[in-house]
Amino acid sequence: MGNILITGGAGFIGSHVVRRFVRRYPNCHIINFDKLTYAGNLANLRDVEGMDNYTFVRGDVCDYDMVREVLCRYHVDGIIHLAAESHVDRSIYDPFTFAQTNVMGTLTMLQAAKDYWQGNWNGKLFYHVSTDEVYGSLAVDGSRFTEISRYEPHSPYSASKASSDHFVRAFHDTYGMPVVVTNCSNNYGPYQFPEKLIPLFINNIRHGRPLPVYGSGENVRDWLYVEDHARAVDIVFHEGRSGETYNIGGANEWRNIDLVRLLVRITDRLLGNAPGTSDRLITHVTDRKGHDMRYAIDASKLTGELGWQPEYSFEQGLEATVRWYLDNDEWLDGVTSGDYMNYYARMYGDR
Repeated sequence: MGNILITGGAGFIGSHVVRRFVRRYPNCHIINFDKLTYAGNLANLRDVEGMDNYTFVRGDVCDYDMVREVLCRYHVDGIIHLAAESHVDRSIYDPFTFAQTNVMGTLTMLQAAKDYWQGNWNGKLFYHVSTDEVYGSLAVDGSRFTEISRYEPHSPYSASKASSDHFVRAFHDTYGMPVVVTNCSNNYGPYQFPEKLIPLFINNIRHGRPLPVYGSGENVRDWLYVEDHARAVDIVFHEGRSGETYNIGGANEWRNIDLVRLLVRITDRLLGNAPGTSDRLITHVTDRKGHDMRYAIDASKLTGELGWQPEYSFEQGLEATVRWYLDNDEWLDGVTSGDYMNYYARMYGDR
C-alpha cells in the first residue's frame, strides 16, 4: 500500500505507529490525521516530521467532508484508525464526547472510506484499533479474553469502543469492505499523556505528590510495552486476514498495588533516592465507578497465525519508560502545564 492514513497519530500509541511506519516503509506515504485535542501532541513526532514520506493533516474524524477530501487528495489505500477518547475517568463524567468521537467518528471514517473506494477493495484495508475493555471483567481464575469472548462493556468508554467495533464488522459483512480489528491490553511507554497511571505516578514521585490508588489496589491489568503494540499493528496490517479480529496482549498481569510499588522502587532508584523514600506517597482513594476487576488477553491467535510475540519483558520496558520520562522532563512539564496547547492555539487561531 502506497498511501496510508493513520488517525490519532499525534497521540500516545498513534505516534509510535506513525514513527514505525514512516521509518520502515520509506516508499509509503504516511498521512497523520489528528484533531490535536489535549491528548495529541506533535512534539511526539519531532524525529520524523521532516521526512519526505510523512504528512500531518489537522482534522476531525467526525468531519465527513474533510475525511473524504483527504482520502481523495492523498489517494489513500489503507487506514489505521486509532483516534479515540480513551480515559475511563473522563468517560464517566462526559460520555457524550466518547460516543461522538469513538462511535460517530469511526462510522464517519468507514462511510468516507466506502464512498471513496466505491467497492474497489483490491489493495485496500480499514484497520480498527480497539481495546480489551470491550470484553468486560474477568474473575481471578486464570481465564483470559479470546477473540470470541462475549462483549460486556461496563464503562461509557468501553461501551463506545464496543459499538465502534460492531460498526467495523458490519461494514465488512454488509459491503464487503476489507477490515481487521485488534483488541489490545494496557499499553505503557514514552509519550503517554500523564493522566494515565504510569506517567502520572512517575511525575508525582518526581514532585513528592500523592500516588492515588483506587480502592485496595487489587484490580489486575495485562501490560504491554507500546513498541510491542506498534510492531503488532505493523504485522496485522500487512499480514492479517480480512474480517478477522486479533487480540494483542503481554501475558503480563499485575495487581495495581504491586505495579505501583515496583514503579516506586525503580523511580526512587533512578532519582537517587534512598529505597522506600516514596512509599509514603501511596494513598488509597475511593474506587472508580464500575471498576473492572481483571483484564487478561490470550494472544495465541496472533502468535500462532502471524508469529508475533512481545520482545520486552515488563521489568525492561518499565525501567526504560521511567528513564525516558526522567530524561525528558521538559516534554513532561510542557504537557502537564498545557503549554503545548497554547502553542496550537496560536498556530491555528481557533482556541
